[in-house]
Amino acid sequence: MKHPKPDAPDTTRRNLLGLPLVGCLPLGGVSSLASGYTDDGATGPAPRATPAKADGPAPVRLALLIGNRAYPPPFDLPPVHKNVRDLRAVLEKRGFKVTSVVDQDPGNLRRAITQFAQQCQNAPADASVMFYYTGHGMQVEAENLLLGAGVNPSANEPVLLNGSLHFKRDVIDVLPKRPNGLTMTVIDACRTNLRAALQAGDGFNQVEAPVGCLIAFSTGAGKPAISPSVETANTFYTASLVKVLNTASDDITFSDMFRLVKTDVQNTMLNHPIAGIRQMAQFPFIAENVRTKIRLSLLASAQGAPVKFSSQDESALWQQIEASGWPVDLIKLSDDYLKRFPNSTLAGSAQVAREGADDAAKAMRRNDVRLFKSAFFPKAETGNPVWAEIRKAARGDKDAAARIARIYLRGEGVDRDTNRYEGWMQYAAALGNGIASYELAVYYRNLDQPVMAAQFETRARELAYTPPPTLDHNRK
Repeated sequence: MKHPKPDAPDTTRRNLLGLPLVGCLPLGGVSSLASGYTDDGATGPAPRATPAKADGPAPVRLALLIGNRAYPPPFDLPPVHKNVRDLRAVLEKRGFKVTSVVDQDPGNLRRAITQFAQQCQNAPADASVMFYYTGHGMQVEAENLLLGAGVNPSANEPVLLNGSLHFKRDVIDVLPKRPNGLTMTVIDACRTNLRAALQAGDGFNQVEAPVGCLIAFSTGAGKPAISPSVETANTFYTASLVKVLNTASDDITFSDMFRLVKTDVQNTMLNHPIAGIRQMAQFPFIAENVRTKIRLSLLASAQGAPVKFSSQDESALWQQIEASGWPVDLIKLSDDYLKRFPNSTLAGSAQVAREGADDAAKAMRRNDVRLFKSAFFPKAETGNPVWAEIRKAARGDKDAAARIARIYLRGEGVDRDTNRYEGWMQYAAALGNGIASYELAVYYRNLDQPVMAAQFETRARELAYTPPPTLDHNRK
């Protein structure tokens, strides 16, 4: 499908959708320049956080929500304030202390992030932290940018670079590393370069998450997001995020929750009655490197406590699912669990495991993946570092697959094995990891294997990964 160029207002798409919608491409709209920054929520009242139960204090949870609606006409984004208001309300119900910042320039946004980072630094090591941004976003020179309020998205590169938050430099690198906790960064923004044609695949770049971090984007690399042109509706992604946070079981993890959001966004848009929305369906992107399973439960003692199952049979079957590291087995076990225990508090997690395993099984069937079943059952060496990652990779985690590959390439706790490196990288690329695909292309290029190098460089481009200029000087 060809898309209109994103450097001019797109009235065609609005007519196509037949609803008051705008894309995160430059579309019609009226800008209202409002500003606000408050720990109490500049965007309106919210319910008080649910108190912790008597057997333990609530876990520490902190959130910074940034919403930029106010851009020069016709780039206004009407749903932004409602996004911030509604997400703040549900996060407070989940025990988060929330700071809201709306319609601010990059300088004020950086100060807000620095203050928030200091709060996070002072929090316990196992605290949960969320950074959320909704507004315009794009890529310039392989950098993911989050535009400050008032910046014209069609401006030249120097204006954009100076008028934006740089996602890695100003967000990821500023927030404290929490290997034993959880840092969630959620970007509900247009991921399209507003100065280039969409058919060129030039959009927000793929990223990898540091240890303890989960990164969620509202749509895939190089893809546009669409949103209502009215103030009374949320964007599709934030609507699903609020919905799932409100309805999900306390027993599921935040990791599984974000995958349920991804599925809900896809299902909502793919099954929408309006053909234009189905055509522009978003497929959210997740990058994760989390070592600790943190549940939605507010009860601190529940974080390490076993789930209360309805029967020993349910408990035993769930333990099999948890231990499974082979996609085909995981599909069967998850199907069995959902059939026998459809009302379980872990039904959502079983659904996530099943869908991820299905993606993994499809990747294993690709002709360009030379990875065999034995790779999912490594030698029983004490402390083998790939075991935990294999369980994630069997659930379709593209980033875990790449980490396994690098462990084998470097021989970290395992025998160095370049065949395993290639196989796991091919598998990661098949799951959608453009960074892994490009890294593998460079690896083959250095081995003087131009055919394989070209194959995986092409795959990286298909996945909308743009390497930084410093890594790209040898591209052909």
